[in-house]
Amino acid sequence: MHFLVLGLILLAVVFGPGLWVKRVLEKYSSPADRYRGSGAQLARHLLDRHGLHTVGVEETEQGDHYDPVDKVVRLTPDKYQGRSLTAITVAAHEVGHAVQDHTNYVPLRLRHHLVNLLNPVQRLGAGILMVSPFIGALTRIPSLGLLMFFGGLLTLGTATLVHLVTLPTELDASFRRALPMLDEDDILIESDRPHARRILTAAALTYVAASLMSLLNVARWWAILRR
Repeated sequence: MHFLVLGLILLAVVFGPGLWVKRVLEKYSSPADRYRGSGAQLARHLLDRHGLHTVGVEETEQGDHYDPVDKVVRLTPDKYQGRSLTAITVAAHEVGHAVQDHTNYVPLRLRHHLVNLLNPVQRLGAGILMVSPFIGALTRIPSLGLLMFFGGLLTLGTATLVHLVTLPTELDASFRRALPMLDEDDILIESDRPHARRILTAAALTYVAASLMSLLNVARWWAILRR
């Protein structure tokens, strides 16, 4: 019974944040025409207002994000074209990252350097996972499971580290950048402000949810290899 309760708590801890983030973003995506301008238009307006005329705004299928290398705010179609509260709030959050980059916000720079530093480690881990089955078939090494676990840890564990380091940067983009920008230009309908705070919290916690899923994947790898 105790193990069942512990398992349920663990599942709630791992899956809860991701489910909450998804629910919040979906909830305030309706009505779809709540604001006159789209997420892309708002992003362009806020970027220009802060002198970031060379930063682009593009549509993407790869998730909402700011690319500090290409200097582009990228929004998924529902945010780029949408005029919901979620669309404009998430757009403001991503512009917050562009402002961080423009002002040389140290945690953002550290995150970028960490990603560049750990990319080779992740590729090494992925390579180990790819070749381990072939090595096992040829050599029958008993400790092959440990090698595969090491590869999984390199791949998934480094992603978890990046996600956890990312959190302060995300919170800053939401509450020290995006929310004041929305307030300064009176973008939000007054009754929407508390809902916008929930969306900004969800946008910041997206990486927390991702890091928890990465940890769960590491645990799954270990469980499989111990069978």
